[in-house]
Formats: sequence, C-alpha cells, structure tokens
Amino acid sequence: MRIGVPRELEPGERRVALVPDAVSRLGTGGFEVFVEPGAGAAASFPDKAYAEAGADISNSPWEADGVVKVRKPSAEEVGRLRDGQLLVGFLEPLTDHQGIERLAERGVHAFAMESIPRITRAQPMDALSSQATVSGYKAVLLAAERLPRFFPMLMTAAGTVAPAKVLVLGAGVAGLQAIATAHRLGAVVAGFDVRPVVKEQVESLGATFLDLGILGEETAGGYARELTEEEQRRQQDALEGRIPEYDVVITTALVPGRAAPRLIPAGAVAGMRPGSVIVDLAAEAGGNCELTQPGEIVERESVTLVGLTNVPSTMPYHASQLYARNVSALLQHLAPEGELALDWEDEITAGACVTREQAAA
Repeated sequence: MRIGVPRELEPGERRVALVPDAVSRLGTGGFEVFVEPGAGAAASFPDKAYAEAGADISNSPWEADGVVKVRKPSAEEVGRLRDGQLLVGFLEPLTDHQGIERLAERGVHAFAMESIPRITRAQPMDALSSQATVSGYKAVLLAAERLPRFFPMLMTAAGTVAPAKVLVLGAGVAGLQAIATAHRLGAVVAGFDVRPVVKEQVESLGATFLDLGILGEETAGGYARELTEEEQRRQQDALEGRIPEYDVVITTALVPGRAAPRLIPAGAVAGMRPGSVIVDLAAEAGGNCELTQPGEIVERESVTLVGLTNVPSTMPYHASQLYARNVSALLQHLAPEGELALDWEDEITAGACVTREQAAA
C-alpha cells in the first residue's frame, strides 16, 4: 500500500504525520511511503533522513493509496482526494461538519485520530493522549519561563528561596504530565480533579490532592462527567478561595468537541499575587479561565495568562515522533501486511471512521 505524507499547510503547524523511524517500520510491513519535499523540515526531519529510511521524496503525495496528515485538509486539499482513498489525521469531526461533508462527497475513507476508541488494544493509536503528554510537559516550561521566581527551593549564601507553588486543574494525561514535570523542577505541587479515582495517581507523582468537596464520575471514555450548573458554581467558588495560594495554575480540563468548562472566574485571577501565571491548555476550546484570550499571552490583574493553542506543535520533534507511532499503529491495523482490509465489525475501524467510500450506483 502506498502512503503519502504531504506538508502541513495550516499556519503555525510544525508537526509531520510520519517521521523517518516510522517510515522504516512501515517499509518492513508492506507499505511504500511518499514524502513531499520539506514535509518534516519544521520538525527537524530533513528529506535526506526520509530517503535513508526508505521513503520516496515526491511532489505527488496525494496520488498515493492513502494520505496521512496531522491537521484536517483544506478545501483545496480535499479536492485532490478521490473516491476510496484513505485519509488519516485530526479531522475535527465533532466541530468541522462542513469539512466532514466535503470528505464524504469525495467518497474518502476518512479516519479521525481523535475518534479512536479509548480501549486497551487501541492505546498504541491514542494520539489524543500522546499529544496531551507533550502539552502537559510544555505547559510547565511556559509557566516557569514567565514566572518571575524560581520553581525549586534554593539554599544560598544570601538566604533560602522558597519553592514556587503550582496547582494543576485536571488530572488526565496532560495534567498528570504537568504535575510530574513541575515536581521534577522542584515546585510544591497540588492537583485537582472532580474524579476521585485519580487521587492516588496525583499523589503517586509527589503532589497533594486538592479536595474541594466536589466529586464527579468518570465516563466510559475516561473523561470527567460534566458537572451540573450548581456543581460548577460551587467549584468556582471553592477555587476562587484557594487559587490565590498558588504562584502557577495550569488548567487542562478539555473534552473533544465541547466548549471548555470555566473553572477560574475573573475574581480568582484578581486575587492572585502579582507576577503569578496561568497556563490554559483548554484555550483552543475557549479556555478554562474566564480571562483567557485563545492564541495569545496577555496580562490581566498583574497575572500572565498563557492561552496558546496547538501547544504540541511548539515541540514538533517529539510530538511528531509520538504521533507517527500512533498513525503507524492505525495503518497497520487497517492494512495488515500492507493490504487494506477494512473490517467494519471491528470496534477500532468503525469507531475511527468518519466518512466512507461512496457506494456504487
């Protein structure tokens, strides 16, 4: 099976769908890979590395049997696709209905990486988790860079410097990675989640679990159940009283296809010490903080709010490496031994597919 890897055209996107190491592994599994010139350059993967891994450097990656991308294709790119062709990427099926309709009109077998079922045997394909790992790590670095104080406790000849206090809201993959990273940098870390089941995970990483007296349940997909309006109000009130204790707050509450829940009201920001930092990893869905400006870094009430979107793209080398492993696992599932064999009775295949080949008239 021939797989094409085009350059990503969305502004600011530096990741690539397959890296040279993945090309080598796919080559032994019956795949031929065609990479557009410069596709991996922004992620520090030169064309030479792809060629050495066995890929063909080609100006026509869209002519392959399947195309793998990071971001959804533009309308012009969709026009290059044909009936029965395979497409894999973050296709935003829950929010970009027009884009999905375009793919359906082309008769494309489109598989959305964010629609991979969250089941045990699909874990190697779980791109949401792999990219959340990158986001959680980078969020702490973004906070440390902008906080006008040290993260760790320092004992110097001039006296002792107290460690920074960090609060991470949400203990999913991104949150747990942020907790672990902040702890490694020497901060005093606390984590909060409405799911009581994650308390042990938070504490195992060296953090304390912040108990606000508001508990919810975990859904089948591993996400927190959406709180009622009354629970949200109580949560915001409780957080407003506790957030001023912390120098850094990192928020990670995000469910694909939904607006981000508001966790931090403007009043809580006003109560924080000058120089404090909030990193809002849910900015792409509106933000967990009332004052977040998606895509921007702003200062409000002498507090820096980091609302960058597409955080994984700021670490494109390893983000691409992890994503390529997810994509490779899905390709090998859909095309064992390099031959496409779509089993619509399979939970992974059926769950990830968002459009199919048009039926013959």
